[in-house]
Amino acid sequence: MNYRKEQDSLGEMMIPAEAYYGIQTLRAKQNFPITGVPISRFPTLVRALAAIKEAAARANADLCELDPGVAEAIIAAAREIRDGKHLRQFIVDVIQGGAGTSCNMNANEVIANRALEILGHQRGEYRYCHPNNHVNLSQSTNDVYPTALKIAAIWKIHSLLTAMGQLQDAFAIKSDEFRDILKIGRTQLQDAVPMTLGQEFAAWSITVSEDMERLREAARLLHEMNLGATAIGTGINTRTGYADQIRARLIEITGLSLRTAPNLVEATSDAGAFVQLSGVLKRVAVKLSKICNDLRLLSSGPRAGFNEINLPAMQPGSSIMPGKVNPVIPEMVNQVCFQVIGNDVTITMAAEGGQLELNAFEPIIGLNIFESLQILTNACTVLTSRCVAGITANADHCRELLDRSIGIVTALVPHLGYEAAADIAKKALATDRSVIELALESGLINEAQLTKILDPRTMTQPLAVPVSGKNH
Repeated sequence: MNYRKEQDSLGEMMIPAEAYYGIQTLRAKQNFPITGVPISRFPTLVRALAAIKEAAARANADLCELDPGVAEAIIAAAREIRDGKHLRQFIVDVIQGGAGTSCNMNANEVIANRALEILGHQRGEYRYCHPNNHVNLSQSTNDVYPTALKIAAIWKIHSLLTAMGQLQDAFAIKSDEFRDILKIGRTQLQDAVPMTLGQEFAAWSITVSEDMERLREAARLLHEMNLGATAIGTGINTRTGYADQIRARLIEITGLSLRTAPNLVEATSDAGAFVQLSGVLKRVAVKLSKICNDLRLLSSGPRAGFNEINLPAMQPGSSIMPGKVNPVIPEMVNQVCFQVIGNDVTITMAAEGGQLELNAFEPIIGLNIFESLQILTNACTVLTSRCVAGITANADHCRELLDRSIGIVTALVPHLGYEAAADIAKKALATDRSVIELALESGLINEAQLTKILDPRTMTQPLAVPVSGKNH
């Protein structure tokens, strides 16, 4: 292997000749052999960094701070990275000290060396295009890195919203398909009152749609950035107008409605937007996990459980029990949700642990935000296609459980009164006879009245007219 020699303030190192990264990137790779996960595993973050470097080059050229030829070479190199090229050159570990400096310098060095080639020079000939002096001009890791995290998170939120929208639609389709299937509702795992299976699925569709709106709200907070703040928010080493100019250029590049924070010192030290987003992702996880708990419970059995619905059979469920099929897709989603909830704890502690004018722990915040977004996106996609879309209902069994339940007696309360209905419920439990049979036997109501009362539309929605003939 051929090498080139590079030097920084700590000394010299030999860099693989074919590498676009340089000495600071290599030092970071050696310093942080932590997860084995390089930042290249998060292409949206790399694309976001490249977008910022392109915007900075344009802004500096606009302000006559950067030679036009060097600026165009930097822009061309950054565009290649935004197009997905050179991704394997981003080798620093996702967990690193230095508040993201290694990540920023990895981008600076790759862009500088590719720009040197475009200019007709050799990699490492930094006098013509330098990672710090040119690619990082008017910037600091402290405004570049958090801005890149926010842009990358916004892009990944779009993917999650798409996956959640598909899940919401799948539940809505099933709610329509099951709209006429009567069943018993349950509270605290005890028989409650009648409902339709369609109403149960509609509720899941709505809960997903509510979380989508909360996610959009969290995304709006991410559009506020501290780019132009440089080190701590004072804008040191920038020209007047630079913050406005780079914002305008970055909006052109990303198409996002980005805005500069009103106080850059505050914005540079504050990780509140990430905490807010993580909290919403935790909310999504909690509610999604609850839905999967319900799916597993309603499909339990098939002989000794609820068995009201059937989940698609995905794989044999046991190495020892023939014929057993497990609810593996909801189980997978549950585990994803547990991970997201744990990630929120990490993000919370990292945001709280920041000190004075900078939060040094943004790399772990970014890692956990991106992981939560990615695994929730994947989980929603799989849950939709490999579970919800194929769910079928056991309509006859649902009705049988309803007819045998005590909960149906609640529908009689407006007509018989609470005491009389409670007496029928007690007798039903004691004798294992049906509520319907005992209600007719009581003489308090006739068969025609009972048939009307137990009409599905009567039992599963508010009464359209006042109840007449009450015996209480």
